[in-house]
Amino acid sequence: MKINYYITLICLFIASLSVQAQSNRKSSSKVVAKIDSVKWRAEHYVINRDSAYADPHLGLKKLMGGNKRFVEGKSIKPRQDAQTIKQLENGQKPFATIVGCSDSRVPNEVIFDQGLGDLFIIRTAGQVSAAASYGSMEFAALKLNTKLIVVLGHTECGAVAAAVQRPENVPGHIVTLINDIKPAVAKCAHLPGDPVNNAVRQNVIEQVNHLRDLEPILHKKYVDGEILIVGAVYDIHTGKVEFLQETLLNLPQHKLKKKS
Repeated sequence: MKINYYITLICLFIASLSVQAQSNRKSSSKVVAKIDSVKWRAEHYVINRDSAYADPHLGLKKLMGGNKRFVEGKSIKPRQDAQTIKQLENGQKPFATIVGCSDSRVPNEVIFDQGLGDLFIIRTAGQVSAAASYGSMEFAALKLNTKLIVVLGHTECGAVAAAVQRPENVPGHIVTLINDIKPAVAKCAHLPGDPVNNAVRQNVIEQVNHLRDLEPILHKKYVDGEILIVGAVYDIHTGKVEFLQETLLNLPQHKLKKKS
C-alpha cells in the first residue's frame, strides 16, 4: 500500500508540473502576442517614429508619450540594440532637437524613453545658447530635416539659481551664463512662489521666443510652418516633463517643404 501511495504522490506531482508548464506557456504566448499590438501601443502611448519625423506635431506627442511611460514605470527603451546601431551606420534622422541643460539629472533619452538616432541634443548650463548652439540647431533643421525643437529647462536649476542670487566675483566664463538669464529673472521677480522655479519657466519662454525670431534660418522655417519650437520644464522631483502652455498657443500649422 505504501508503494501505491508513493506512486500516486509522484503522479500527482508530475501532473501539477505539467499543468504549471502549460499555464506558463499560455501566459508567455499572451505576453508575446500583446507586445506591439494596437492595444499595447495605445497603453504605452506609442507614436510611429516615421510619422513623428515627418510631422512635428506628432513628434511632440511622441515625446509626451515617452515621458508618460517613464513616469509610470512603463519605459520600453526602444531602438537601443545592435540592429539599430547597424541601421544608423549611414546616417541619422532625429525627429526632435532638444536644447537642454547640462544637468546630469536630466538625461534626455531616458526621461523621454527614446533611443539611438531619435534625439539631436544640445546641452549647456541653463540651456543658454550662443553661436555654436545656434549653428547646431540650424544644422539639424537644414541637413537632418528635423522639424521639432524643444527648449527643456528643469526645476532647481543651478544656473538659474545663480542668476537669482547674483553672487559677486563670479569666476571665469560662468558670468556669461548668469547675465543671459538675468532678464528672465527680472521679468518674473514680482510673482509669488519659488523665485528660482519661476525664473526657470520664464527663462524657457524667453529662449523659445528668441529662437522663433532667430534669423536667418529658424525664424523663416518657423513662420512658414516647416518647424515647431516649443518649451518644457522637467521636474527633478517627479520625473515629469511639463510642456509650457505659453509656448503651445497659436502654433503654425505644419507645412511640408516644397521640393525644388
